Amino acid sequence: MGKKTILAIASDLSGFPLKKEIAKYLSERTDIELLDFGIESEDKPAPYFEQAPKVAELVSNGKADKGILVCGTGQGMAIVANKHKNVYACVADGIFAGERGKIINNANVLTLGGWITAPFLGVQIVEAWLSMEFTQKMEFKKDFLTNAFKEVQKIEQKNFL
Repeated sequence: MGKKTILAIASDLSGFPLKKEIAKYLSERTDIELLDFGIESEDKPAPYFEQAPKVAELVSNGKADKGILVCGTGQGMAIVANKHKNVYACVADGIFAGERGKIINNANVLTLGGWITAPFLGVQIVEAWLSMEFTQKMEFKKDFLTNAFKEVQKIEQKNFL
C-alpha cells in the first residue's frame, strides 16, 4: 500500500454540518490520514479566523499534505488560509471548480461553504479535488500552468519575507 495523504480539516459553526459529512467520508478512505481540528459540536463553536490557521499552518510547514476548511461561504476560510506561506486555497461550490482548483491552480487547500453546498455535493467536490493532479486534463497547457504557478510562488516569496 502507498503512502497515505495527510489531510487536515476544520470548520466554524456555519460549516460544521458539511464538515461532519466530509470528515465521515474521508475517515472511511484507506488512502487518507485525517486530522480533524473541529469544531466537534454545535455547542462548542469557534470562528473561521481561529479555525483556518489550524489547518493552514500544518499545510504551510509540510505536516499535512492537503487541507479542507468549511465556513458559511468558504470565502473567509480561503482568505485566512492564503495568509500562510505555501498555502494555495481555493473556494469551490461545484465539482468542476473543485477539480480545476487542483488542475489549474495546484490548490492544496479546498474551502467550501456550508450555507451553499449540500453535504452530498460537498463530498463529491472533495472527491473530485482529491482525484486530480496539477495540470491533469490540461496537458496541452502544462508548460503555461507550470510557469504560472512558479510566478505565483515568486509573488509569494516577495511578499512572505
